[in-house]
Amino acid sequence: MTSEQEKLVAEIAREVLERLEGRLAGRDGGARAAAPAQEGAATGDGVFATVDEAAEAAAEAQPKIAAMSLAERERIVDLIKDLCERHAEEWGRLELEETGLGRLDHKIEKLRIIRNVPGVEALQARARTDKDGLCLIERAPWGVVGMVLPATHSAPTLASNAINVLAAGNAAVFSPHPAGAKIAMRALQHFNRAIAEATGVRNALTMCATASIRTAEEVFRHPGIALLCVTGGPAVVRAAMKHGKRVIAAGPGNPPVVVDETADVDLAARSVVLGAGFDNNLLCIGEKEVFVAAQVFDGFMAAMRRAKAYELKPDAIERLTRAAFDLEHEGKSCAHGHLKKDLIGKDAAVLARAAGVDAPAGTELLFGETQEDHVFVQEEQMMPFVPVVKVRDIDDGIRAAVKAERGFRHTAILHSRNLNHVTKMARAMNTTLFVHNAPSVAALGSGAPGYLSYSIATPTGEGVTTALTFTRERQIALGAGALRIL
Repeated sequence: MTSEQEKLVAEIAREVLERLEGRLAGRDGGARAAAPAQEGAATGDGVFATVDEAAEAAAEAQPKIAAMSLAERERIVDLIKDLCERHAEEWGRLELEETGLGRLDHKIEKLRIIRNVPGVEALQARARTDKDGLCLIERAPWGVVGMVLPATHSAPTLASNAINVLAAGNAAVFSPHPAGAKIAMRALQHFNRAIAEATGVRNALTMCATASIRTAEEVFRHPGIALLCVTGGPAVVRAAMKHGKRVIAAGPGNPPVVVDETADVDLAARSVVLGAGFDNNLLCIGEKEVFVAAQVFDGFMAAMRRAKAYELKPDAIERLTRAAFDLEHEGKSCAHGHLKKDLIGKDAAVLARAAGVDAPAGTELLFGETQEDHVFVQEEQMMPFVPVVKVRDIDDGIRAAVKAERGFRHTAILHSRNLNHVTKMARAMNTTLFVHNAPSVAALGSGAPGYLSYSIATPTGEGVTTALTFTRERQIALGAGALRIL
């Protein structure tokens, strides 16, 4: 490729990124168009004017963190958890005000449950010994990790990822979504002040004062950043992967629910309302569509009404569909529909008005019967409405669920009393998270023995991230002669 061709390719890439900037807010849950969100913001306590400065400061801090004992790192983890608990109401309110996404009570809860994120206890060392000597396999840090945050859970994702990277001995440069950059900056500065006061280490966590797709691109290609972790939509994941670095990618999902012939329909309905209604269905693990066996379909719909979900009739569903999706985006017919950002993360009452109806006060979730090929079934949406599809039986439900999940391998849920059905669906779905007879949030330790992280690496296979995810394997071999010397 000639130098002129290289310049042309670079210019095209910049133009594409600028166009994506406006779209990523919608795909990643942002309520507003992406733009420099921190213009004139005060720097300090980990916030820098440029990505270069942020990366250099993190690189200076990282060896000091790596040299800490596990007990010292655990002290940092506890500081972050304590700050999230102490500031949960304030930060939750600020995040809702900035992004316009979700519910205040659940914004607060997402910060309080940071206490459930594992710290240094997630790290594991192994050893093998025989007559020839000893082999110690320990976990080594990567160095400086570049981390992209979504608008849907800006401060919680920053907090859980900070715990993971610091417990593993790394430092981090964060690139928040522009729609959630202010709250990310506020939390990051609080964390850095507490860490510096307790340990003397400054700038363990850094970010650029300007948040945009361009600064994210600078993080992706920076030579001082060894590893990338991206939590967001498919476009930003693809942008990160083109730079030749290892990427831990927390990508999209479209979690299906199957309710089979043997299910406890009341438990299933309550679980769907709890999981899909949490933070107005912004969670990537949240129930997005429900396939119900014909034998129990009417019973399930009645159970949903008893669970205080509000049923939309076909004409109301059609109005909501037109409000939520652009079915002919940019003059072209869409295979599934282009999700608009207007209703993402909005309350059920807002969706009901868009559907031309008034839902009762306190309604947390809307639902209604659709066909399997409906856009609400086949396209990931982040709003408190779930389509319910009647299927013949468990096998038909699993088939439909596999199709709707679209190979994301993220999350699937089954309600059944038949353990053979559990095994069959779990194998067919092959998702990172599989939940049985519980709401989706059980996958992250709410009412079940899972563990929490807001970065769930499905495209790259690491699963629910922990400190272990952000380490490299280091093998130390000691021959028998060395052991005798020791």
